Amino acid sequence: MSEPSESGVAVSSRRTVLACVGTACAAVLAGCSTYNSNNGGVAGSQPAQPASSPAAPAGSGSGGAAAPAALASTSDVPVGGGKILTDKKIVLTQPKSGEFHGFSAVCTHAGCTVGSVSDGTINCPCHGSRFSVTNGAVVNGPATSPLPPVNVKVQGTSIVQA
Repeated sequence: MSEPSESGVAVSSRRTVLACVGTACAAVLAGCSTYNSNNGGVAGSQPAQPASSPAAPAGSGSGGAAAPAALASTSDVPVGGGKILTDKKIVLTQPKSGEFHGFSAVCTHAGCTVGSVSDGTINCPCHGSRFSVTNGAVVNGPATSPLPPVNVKVQGTSIVQA
């Protein structure tokens, strides 16, 4: 089926490589992305996002975009503390009653997922870094960079990604 070209590379293999730029290879390559630029990743790189958005709930009838899925309920995030969403790599905090913040749950020191939120700090179990629940700033190293913010907002009693 493939015909060798003058360079000795089969024409169909070139087409296969070019066809690989589509969705199949994008899915494979997305698994290779690195979120934490302090771990050898590309500065500013973030996890790949799915190409399609979720469908509107059945019976919504609005025809518009579906409301964002709730990350957590406001009652799940204690005042002065937080909730770690390990699967989404997000930590939600509530420094003061009714004030909610979101941050990356990936420690900026060595890429570990933070393990707890207590006494006003987000705590990494790997090397002891601690970050402020108010702004993600480093409170205790070895980390030197703050946790990147994740935009969240409250809709009713739900916290959603903005």
